[in-house]
Parts: sequence; C-alpha cells; structure tokens
Amino acid sequence: MKLSRRHLVQGTLAAPLALVSGSALAETFEEQCKREMLPHLDFPQLGRYRDDNARLLASHAPVDVVFMGDSITEGWKDKRPGFFTAGRIDRGISGQTTPQMVLRMMADVVDLKPAAVHIMAGTNDVAGNTGPMTAAMSENNFRMMGDIARAHGIKVLVASIPPAASFPWRPGLETRKPIVELNTWLKRFGAATGATWVDYWPVLDDGTGAMKPGMAYDGVHPTEAGYDAMATVIDPILARTLRHARRA
Repeated sequence: MKLSRRHLVQGTLAAPLALVSGSALAETFEEQCKREMLPHLDFPQLGRYRDDNARLLASHAPVDVVFMGDSITEGWKDKRPGFFTAGRIDRGISGQTTPQMVLRMMADVVDLKPAAVHIMAGTNDVAGNTGPMTAAMSENNFRMMGDIARAHGIKVLVASIPPAASFPWRPGLETRKPIVELNTWLKRFGAATGATWVDYWPVLDDGTGAMKPGMAYDGVHPTEAGYDAMATVIDPILARTLRHARRA
C-alpha cells in the first residue's frame, strides 16, 4: 500500500500522543514541553530572583554588595546564611555560566544599586554547561560584567575560580589547567580595570589544584568549613571596599 504524505504526517503526529496517553506517566506532554522549553524561554533565569528583587526594592533597604555567581555562590547562603548580613545579597544560580550572568547583571545587580558586586564564575564555563566555550568567550563575558558595573558606579570584586581536580557531572574532563589559566587572566584583568582581586586559593587549594580535605563535599562545592575559610578572605576586603565607597 502506498502511503500519502497526509498519512505520514498523521502517523507522525499520532505517535507522541499515543506515548503520553497512559495515566501512569509522571508528567503530561504539556508539562514535558514546558520543562524542555524553559532554558529557551528564560535562558538567564531572570525569573529566579524577580520576586525577591521586587521585595528588596520596595523595602528601600540599602544594598552593600551583591554576590553574583553559580552554585558555589548560591550554596554559600544555604550553608552559611549568617554570612549574609543586612546589605549582603546572594544572587547565585546553580549551573550558570558567564553568558547567563551577563544577562542577569541589570536585574540582579544594577537595579539593586549596590556599592559593590562580587563576581565568582567560570566553573561551569570550563564544564561547558551551556555549550562549548573558549577562554576568550569567558574573558569577554567578564569584561561585559565589569563594564556594566563600572558604568553604574558599582565597585567590582573579581573572585578566583575555586580549585577543582574534577567535576562530578563531567567525568574525565581536564579541569585544573583551564581553571588556573582563567584565574591568571582574571587577576590581570582586575589589575588592568581597577577591580579588586579576591583570591580564595590560599585557603582552599591543596597545592595541586584540588580542594583541601574537608573544604568541599564533592571536590567542587564548599562545605561549611570551606565557606568559613572563604569568609576570612572576603570579609576584610569588603570592609575596606565599603568604607571607601561610603567616603566617595
């Protein structure tokens, strides 16, 4: 029997409907479509902090510093909420890469009118979470974030990418060399643009480019002890930065 184009199209359309018709499925076809389309509908995840930002702006509470980053920044507030005293705002989102953060700079940083922004990113660039990235691509995104902040009178704090011997979600990927190379560039970038370099390696690195024992759960994400060690680095830098910002 010769099939017409109409029959082929009807058969193709019917197949997914048949697959999702069973009541035992965990999600409907519509729910699956929404889940799969979400990264395309809100690539930077601007919706994540939209309500929190609105509440913060409505309160008129002053913002000293916004911590922009990925899961390492997001986990800081989860593991050590006491670190985020009044004026310190966490805007980390797990899994994010620098191109996503560039798109969040206005809503999650600039609109909050902070005195400073702490940018810690690059882990997921190396991992290729949103697709393959070169070092130059990451560097350009850091440049854009720095330019946006400085254009609005916000002091930039550039943090080192924490050490990692490997990424659990990307087994076999070389991590140490690209992290060291990007950190070397970030330090030079900070010096060239007037940004403050925040180096967490002295308190986290075991000397081989991996996390010290007890500093990370999985070799990447800090433990409570890891965040406490990081706080000893950033607290005095923030004190100096905010003191100078208030004088200005």
